[in-house]
Amino acid sequence: MKQEKVLVAGANGKTGREIVALLKNHEDYSPIALIRKQEQQAFFDGMQVETRLGDLEGDLEPAVQEIDRVIFAAGSGSKTGKDKTTAVDQNGAINLIDRAKAAGVRKFVMLSSMGADDPGQNKELEHYLNAKQKADEHLQASFLEYTIVRPGALTDDEKTNKIKAKKKLNQYGEISRKDVAQVLVDSLPPNMLKNKTFEILNGELATPLALEQVDYA
Repeated sequence: MKQEKVLVAGANGKTGREIVALLKNHEDYSPIALIRKQEQQAFFDGMQVETRLGDLEGDLEPAVQEIDRVIFAAGSGSKTGKDKTTAVDQNGAINLIDRAKAAGVRKFVMLSSMGADDPGQNKELEHYLNAKQKADEHLQASFLEYTIVRPGALTDDEKTNKIKAKKKLNQYGEISRKDVAQVLVDSLPPNMLKNKTFEILNGELATPLALEQVDYA
């Protein structure tokens, strides 16, 4: 069976690199790293992973050609100002959603954030969460098949393969980037978590079981 091509936006970030590594060893998928600068290519060349040059704030049409699925894991980062957050986390995501739809991409998996359903609850992160909310809402209204994953605070801890997942967890907490990457990759198959939006944290349930409960909820 021919592997499907998965474009990873934000591939050079910490979570993005975890996603690419998982896809590199996946029997069904082949990763394509979306990079913003040519100098980012060497890292992925070392992994023998294909790259495509494209800026979320610019023309993404060439980047999405012959792509089957997309994982959006990009972010402006905590050190940039509000303008950049709007440009990348909101408008960049919307740009990629629109281009992906036009190119016939089959599924779009979005890395969002816990709190994106109600940005006003967190004054410190309100601008960021508002940007994530607008991107999520655009995807939900796009008629693309989607999965939106909203983790708590991301850590660099080791993978546990155990999470809790629910449409609304009503609690705060942490989860490792490695576990988040696994959930995003697990959301790729057709009809898996189709058009679902849910939150994830560290938990006690094996990841596949936790996701199954969300899928059938």
